[in-house]
This record gives sequence, structure tokens and C-alpha cells, in this order.
Amino acid sequence: MSTATELIHSIPVDPLTGAISVPIYQTSTFVQEAPGVNKGYDYARSGNPTRATLEQLIAQLEKGTVGLAFASGLAAIDAIVKLLQTGDEILAVDDIYGGAFRLFTNVYEKFGIKVKYVDTSDVTNLLDAITPQTKLIWLETPTNPTLKISDIEAIGKLAKAQNCLLCVDNTFASPVLQQPLALGADIVIHSATKYLGGHSDLIAGLVVTKDAELGAKIKYLQNACGNILGPFDSWLVIRGIETLHLRVKQHCASAQTVAAYLTQHPLVDKVFYPGLKTHPNHDIAKKQAKGFGGIISFTLKNDTEEAAVQLVTKTKLFKLAESLGGIKSLISHPANMTHKSIPAEKRRSAGVQDSLVRLSIGLEEAEDLLADLEQAFIAIQQTKQVLQQA
Repeated sequence: MSTATELIHSIPVDPLTGAISVPIYQTSTFVQEAPGVNKGYDYARSGNPTRATLEQLIAQLEKGTVGLAFASGLAAIDAIVKLLQTGDEILAVDDIYGGAFRLFTNVYEKFGIKVKYVDTSDVTNLLDAITPQTKLIWLETPTNPTLKISDIEAIGKLAKAQNCLLCVDNTFASPVLQQPLALGADIVIHSATKYLGGHSDLIAGLVVTKDAELGAKIKYLQNACGNILGPFDSWLVIRGIETLHLRVKQHCASAQTVAAYLTQHPLVDKVFYPGLKTHPNHDIAKKQAKGFGGIISFTLKNDTEEAAVQLVTKTKLFKLAESLGGIKSLISHPANMTHKSIPAEKRRSAGVQDSLVRLSIGLEEAEDLLADLEQAFIAIQQTKQVLQQA
């Protein structure tokens, strides 16, 4: 049986009513038969049937043991960092998502948790940076927004040898393309806001662990700190997952077409997409993933922030917005948007240049997206000519 078919039929039919759609249990508490005697649920922060279905579903998708649903992707990250203690160290990917950088650096460093940022696409960098205090290696692969690829299997062996946890943010790939737990990771996280939800209508975060004991520790933190996902948003994620395989297949196909177009454009300098053979980590991506995803980044030849800002405001089908993974194509300028919280010098050293533009390829026809980008490039050329003549 294919994974897509297995997924669809793993979403349960309601045993009480036969409802083919998972019911939304919009309740805060559950009546008990006697003190401490209940039907598996007592208070919705501790557990809710709709959320439980989602948590079981994501655990199955990622081939893990425990799945947990949080109010946002950052809430999911926060729960994992709470596994650490003062004096512990995180070794994190250098071109990290700006929100994760803000959480690590501005929130947790003041509690004595040190964070070091390295280019994890080269395992040697991790070997040089790891110390006995390193308790967590934090990967995004592909990274946001320069789409570097890290060798999960090799880094998983390193983490195990050093007795530290490996967590992989699998948001960009989704479990359809990549399953980090099978490659040696201990924890997988998702911003379910993105591909898993798929419709730009919710905020959610998911965590899956390989080990049941580790999952129980994070579940305790989920309940103790209260960063849970509500039942309606849990239902929205379940609904999104139902079409995940089909959507990701189309995202990947169109992204490959758009990336190829960008490599030939005279105004484009570098194109970052793992599906291109020119990508430095193409072979690793091909080895550990079933596809290359729907995100593309590129820089402009003049490498100016002004030109990039002009470009992202000239598109019509590509909507200027943060986030990614939805059915509508989005365009963004990371330096001024998703990665603005990272100091400029650090951001640039990680490869996030001022002229970098990020595309999230949606479900429109690829030729329409190419036409939209072409008219935007023509528009900024015309603006430049007018300014030169003035």
C-alpha cells in the first residue's frame, strides 16, 4: 500500500457516529464518573480527542512514537529547549529561522544556555564546534532561507557518539519528502502552519520523538506550560494533512520549473534550490529526501536591498507575505521580514544577503508564475532606466 493511501485511511472514522471527518471536541473539560475515573480525558489542556488524533497522525507520518501539538512552531521549539539546563549548549545551524534565533539568543541565553551557530552542511564544522556541554544539535534542512542541506545520518551518528540530542526542523521538507527519525534524529519539529496545514489559515507546531521516554518528558512540559493546540486548529491541520501528498508533489514540480527559469535570468545572480545539480548539497538532498521542496531563494546581480524590495512589490500572483507552504505563492525579502531579528552582520555571514528573495511556490500553474516573475523583472528594469534618465 502506498504511503498516501495509508495516510488517508489512518485518519479514523468516528466510532460513535460514523462521521468520516474527525469530530471537533470543542470542550474545556470532561465529566468524570467518579473522582479520577474518566473516559481517558479530564481537562482539555492535558488532552483532547481531536488533538490526540492529530498527535497520533503526525507520529505515524514521521515514523515516531510520540506526537505532540503546540500553539505554534515557536511554542514547539520552546518546549524542546526546556529539556536543557543552565550550562548546557546548543549547536545550531547558522542561517537559522529568525524566530528561533530570537528565542535561543534573546530568551534562553540569559538563563545560561549557550548557543553556537555553525554551517551544518559541513559535518567538519560540527566536529570542530562540539563540546562536552553540547546537549542539543539543532538542524534545519533545508535551511531557511538559503536552503543548505545537512547530512542527517552523519550528524545523527555524531550526536549519538557525543551523547547529545539531535533535533531536525522538518518544516520545509515535510514528512512526505523526508523522515529524519529514520535517519538518526531524536526529535522532529514542524511549523504545521506551513505545508502540513497547507492553506494559510492556522498557526500550529508539532513535535515527534523517536523514543517514548523522551516524548513523555516533552508531553509533561506541554501540559505544565500549557502551550497546547486548540481542537479546531487541530482539526484544520488534520484536514490539511489529508491532501499533503498531492500538494507537495505539485509544489516540487513547479518549484523545479521556476528554479530552472531563474538560473537563466540575466538579473539573477545565485539561485538556491536543492533540486538543481549546481546546488552544493544536491547529492545529499537526493540521498535523504524523496523530493526537493517548494521553496526557492535567489539573489540579484547588483546585490542591493533596494532592487530586491522593488522586485517583491512588483509581483501580482506572488503575494508579499511572511510564511510559506500554502496553496498561494508567496514572495518575501528575508532581510526585512522573516530574518530581521538577526543582526545584519551575522545574517550576511550566514548567506542571507540584502538582495536575497525567497519564493514559496504554490499550486498555480507554473507558466503563470513564470509570467508573473518576468513582468516583475521587466518592471524593475524600467524603473532603473527612468531613474538613470532623470
